[in-house]
Amino acid sequence: MNDELKHWIADARWFAGKGRDWRLTSVRRVGELPHPAEEDGLAPTPAGLRVVIDLAEVAYTDGESELYQLPLAFYTEPQERLNHAFIGEWDDEDLGHAWVYDALHDRESMALWLRAFADHPTSTSRGLLDFHSLPGHDLDLEAHSTLFSGEQSNSSVAFGEDSLMKVFRKVTPGVNPDIAIHQVLTEAGSTHVASLYGWLDLVDDEADGTDATIQLAMLQQFLRTASDGWDLALASVRNLFAEADLHADEVGGDFASEAARLGVALAEVHADLARHFPVEERDAAATDALAAAMEGRLDAALDVVPQLAEHEAGLRETFGRLRTLDRVEVQQVHGDLHLGQTLRTSLGWKIVDFEGEPAKPLAERLKPDSVWRDVAGMIRSFDYAPRVVAMTGAGADNGGEADQRAYRAAEWSARNRAAFLDAYTGERGTGLDEQARTLLDAYLADKVVYEAVYEARNRPGWLSIPLAALGETT
Repeated sequence: MNDELKHWIADARWFAGKGRDWRLTSVRRVGELPHPAEEDGLAPTPAGLRVVIDLAEVAYTDGESELYQLPLAFYTEPQERLNHAFIGEWDDEDLGHAWVYDALHDRESMALWLRAFADHPTSTSRGLLDFHSLPGHDLDLEAHSTLFSGEQSNSSVAFGEDSLMKVFRKVTPGVNPDIAIHQVLTEAGSTHVASLYGWLDLVDDEADGTDATIQLAMLQQFLRTASDGWDLALASVRNLFAEADLHADEVGGDFASEAARLGVALAEVHADLARHFPVEERDAAATDALAAAMEGRLDAALDVVPQLAEHEAGLRETFGRLRTLDRVEVQQVHGDLHLGQTLRTSLGWKIVDFEGEPAKPLAERLKPDSVWRDVAGMIRSFDYAPRVVAMTGAGADNGGEADQRAYRAAEWSARNRAAFLDAYTGERGTGLDEQARTLLDAYLADKVVYEAVYEARNRPGWLSIPLAALGETT
């Protein structure tokens, strides 16, 4: 059994340990989904199906370990329709001989998950799968499930056009900010998030030897007709490049008004978060620690990206200016904001995925931070979009044309960054004073250093994008 599970985990897109030496140290059963009563009027569960959730612990040779959620479908007979999701055939000590599949690919298994949200248990006894639901929405229990492809760290399943379930693959005891923030914003009536419908907790009596809650999944409104913000931005840039004689503000696909609406949306989300989560004022010691953390990331980045050395002095000066601040206000923020975390709907912009930066430990992602981290992330995204199109589109390798595209990319970036920032600060009503500019500059520089390391390790051909940004500012 463990060999089959290890091979499946190793090949999964959501497994974060690719390229590292690891072993599967334990697999434990934490729950089985109940079968609905026959009199509920819904289609019966197929005979021979049992749906369980296992937790697999992965240990690395450097001493680190991770916990992964494995939703599994056990069938007493092979299911040809699920051959693409087949994990293995083995004898389970609780369920007997079975053919085992990734349950998220199986509509019959997902129907049990959805019904559990609608008919959840109320007890929170140890070891129980505890489904929660918020009032105000009746789930469509007859909707068919569809597993989304292409995701990296989690798995998402749509139920018809009604709801979307995100299953957290790598899990950690404690509150998941994606659930906590969506719950608060949903209950506050925010129009800038997909409404939260429910979530799944495991009250685990084996986590670190003490009782702890592990949050396994969340169910939310499915924004079926929404358009991805990143895709919309790329389309706007391509439209500009196709109009050789027009400026960014003259083409039909000008994005500046959308950038401004997005700035207002973010300001309103930050205001809602400030009303419902603690807002703290940090002293000079905290700003010194923030500067030191950014300098430490730069030190590590220089080993990975030697090209950063020519910008080192300017970066250190930017980080060092943080030490001139005697205070900084922090609150709950998104933590990993960019255009790919936004959706444009007929009713306006929605901001998604409040988990924070996936590479950071959960405890770090739960900490309050400056709103300027989110603003910096979005500004960097407005710089990335046109540079990606300029670098990868037709004519990118043609000298004179490439230079023209680079010029027009910079024009698009500047226009949309300004529209976003002006709208954000205007909605906040505070303007961009000296303290805010110092913080924003530092977060922008820190983000570019992060991007340089990421591109060097994952997409070396894109390393020129963050390096070009540094060339313009340092």
